[in-house]
Amino acid sequence: MRPWQGQVDKVPPAKILEYDPDCYLCPGNERAGGIRNPRYAHTFVFENDFAALRPDVPRDRLDVENRGLLVAQGEPGICRVMCISPRHDLTQSTMPTQDIEAVIRTWTAQFQELGAMPQINHVQVFENRGAAMGASNPHPHCQIWSTGSIPEIPQKEFAAQRSFLDKNKSCLLCDYAMLEERQKVRVVGRNEGFIALVPFWAVWPFEIMIVSRRHLGTLIDFTPAEVGGFAGILKLVTSTYDRVFDAPFPYSMGLHQSPTDGGPHPASHFHVHFFPPLLRSTTIRKFMVGFELLGTPQRDITAEIAAERLRSLVSASI
Repeated sequence: MRPWQGQVDKVPPAKILEYDPDCYLCPGNERAGGIRNPRYAHTFVFENDFAALRPDVPRDRLDVENRGLLVAQGEPGICRVMCISPRHDLTQSTMPTQDIEAVIRTWTAQFQELGAMPQINHVQVFENRGAAMGASNPHPHCQIWSTGSIPEIPQKEFAAQRSFLDKNKSCLLCDYAMLEERQKVRVVGRNEGFIALVPFWAVWPFEIMIVSRRHLGTLIDFTPAEVGGFAGILKLVTSTYDRVFDAPFPYSMGLHQSPTDGGPHPASHFHVHFFPPLLRSTTIRKFMVGFELLGTPQRDITAEIAAERLRSLVSASI
């Protein structure tokens, strides 16, 4: 752990148009292969023009020399892109909360539609914000990847949640959220339905996890009030991030929900991860190198210091 050495490098604000005629995600504009977007007014979802997953891929298995060393298997799936606003110049941090509610409702509809497909067992909603996270277009958008198998990281989380439930007869994240409520030092913000906190085990400097207060498995389980609460906590987190260095804050964000394989998943608890790379300024990033790459991650700042810094900016961000 290193002491906090934060600095704010003033970055001239980029002049982003409300509508960009050269943007392939703006309403009415042309995408790859001549496909033209409708003049959408709210959210817009389409099949990824350069999908990493395709539904017609066979699930053939390869095991070179049948020794279990070089093993691969086909992964059918569906990749979609979702524009979260028709405006080119908005992000979750600058959108009205009611517009974020519309985004959540579209996520829910997509999760329900994709999860109902017999070949889909997991639906991953995620957003990469900013060039630092590989976003090639500033137009506000996220992605939805649905797969036949459960990816590695959610699989590990499910295993830990099941083990905790078997051992303690209670939900891991329900218990953890209540513990953090009592401790207070790592909490960034809260409302009636959700709590945003810097996890005790955080690896990224300003990592945040949002946990539902009620035991929910997926977006489908939300009440209308919880949709509003979730929109509010997303707005709080993203707008607070933009105040850390007085600049648009890059991050990867992902929703973790129950599998869609049709089985019961009583241990699964809805939560959201935010992984931002910035460390001490807009130009200094956190990289995994040396012992962190070869041994185990080290914390540049403690979860408590990160949460304190973020809490101090909450009132200025909303």
